[in-house]
Amino acid sequence: MNLSKKIVVTAAVGFFTSFSFAQSVQDGINFVDSQKYAKAKQNYTDLINQNPKEASNYFYLGNTYLTQFDPNFDLAQESFNKGLAADPKSNLNKLGLASVKLGKGDKSAVAEIQQIVKDSREKDAEVLFRAGEALTLFEKNSSPDLAIGFLNKAVERAGKAGVPANYYYALGDAYRIKKDPGNAMTAYDKAEAVAKNKASVYTRKGTLWIAAQQWQQAKTNIDKAIAVDPTYAPAYKALAGFNIKYQKNAEATQNLINYTKYADEDPYTQLEIAKLYFTNEDYANAKTTLDSVFDKVNDPIKHKLRAYILYGEGKYAEAQQSISTFLSQADKSRVQASDEGLQGLIAAGLAKDEKDAAKKAQLEATVQQKIAIAKNAKDETLKWDEELAKIKGGLVGITADAGGTSPEIDALKAKVAANAQDTDALYKLAQAYQDIKNWNGAILTWQKMIALLPTWEPAYYSQGYAYQQAGSQELASAAYQKYIDTLMAKPAADQEANKETMSYAYFAIAFIAKDSDKEKAKANIAKSLALNPTYADALALQKALGQ
Repeated sequence: MNLSKKIVVTAAVGFFTSFSFAQSVQDGINFVDSQKYAKAKQNYTDLINQNPKEASNYFYLGNTYLTQFDPNFDLAQESFNKGLAADPKSNLNKLGLASVKLGKGDKSAVAEIQQIVKDSREKDAEVLFRAGEALTLFEKNSSPDLAIGFLNKAVERAGKAGVPANYYYALGDAYRIKKDPGNAMTAYDKAEAVAKNKASVYTRKGTLWIAAQQWQQAKTNIDKAIAVDPTYAPAYKALAGFNIKYQKNAEATQNLINYTKYADEDPYTQLEIAKLYFTNEDYANAKTTLDSVFDKVNDPIKHKLRAYILYGEGKYAEAQQSISTFLSQADKSRVQASDEGLQGLIAAGLAKDEKDAAKKAQLEATVQQKIAIAKNAKDETLKWDEELAKIKGGLVGITADAGGTSPEIDALKAKVAANAQDTDALYKLAQAYQDIKNWNGAILTWQKMIALLPTWEPAYYSQGYAYQQAGSQELASAAYQKYIDTLMAKPAADQEANKETMSYAYFAIAFIAKDSDKEKAKANIAKSLALNPTYADALALQKALGQ
């Protein structure tokens, strides 16, 4: 699931004459960087109470509401307005209000930010920095080239006093949005040279490598971050993202437990943790975490997250009610393509059991329309086609537990729990599930095997068989095709050694398609017989298809 819009969290360092005051502001900056938003808000609130006439304090409080995982535009705007009441000339708070407009999708805010910088005569490094940061906070409404220009000027202005690491972080973020990973890494290298907490740098480098799908470099940097500061919460969040990519659910859950331990209990942070649990298909922890803060958050985003969790549990009517509540309460600027896609999936779930033909047709039209919006936007929050196939096959919210167990299964599950990468135990566990016809257990276990050994084609074939036995024909066909594609990418000798099994896979695809797509069935039966001309079942199907 891809529900968080920021690539990394950025913060800034200001220049102040009072050492003790600077330290207090720095504490807040460090809290934001560590994703301890509740502590950052308290820190800045205390500063405001100590000196209510200092306009910049209101900016830092408001900006914390913008940089948290789900921005609270109302509270941010309220704080910036108070800052301007304290000092009508405060460029920082003017930038804050422009940032709120930009976050809501008003592109005229870009010109406002440029004018504020111009009015400042580009003399204040902090104003330049915050202008650049504002243009990178909201990726869909960003202006990376303009941000890079402001941030480079901020670096120049700050040079004599020493460039804060945060300036380089934001510069790296701007290059990331521009899809220029080389310059992004260069900026992070410069940050590493001056950063007091190297964990912050290594985590950003790790997430940059994840984005580039360079998994070994990503893991190396994240491990370095945890090694230098085992309490740095964002490193565990990044590691959870890494393990979710690899579908290492148990490891990701432990990462999220650590993230929860070292971040703070800010409700918006807990919402983010609930999202990550959902992405990890850990619906129980997602629900528990969301429920713990649901009444503490006024933001309608909570209803969207509950809709995802209810969808994951296969509770489509309740999910529809939750997403409808979100859409009725949220500002239109906060509705994303993924929200349209989710509505499509929920409609598919409702259509599956709808008896009224007219209502069913209407729901199915909604499915096509809404899913198309998500796919056209290239949204990857969910695998839309795969989720649709799961719904049709009745596999949303499935667990292995409902299908029965055995002493052998219990023993093998314990081995896998102790070592999630034990492929021998996973193989035996999948076979044990199949032996007692617990097809859901087999499907889920083969999926874990595939995550560990994505080029080991027998796992795809076995998963296809389990899907077929479970009655999920479309998913079965896709798994058999994946088996064929994976095998065809291997040397000719491997293909020759497995041509009989490949013939069976082509036959299975043809058999599944025989009633819905005869041309596809004919094409695949021909390929099956080309590999195994005496295959009786294939010959019989070929005759039935009129070939």
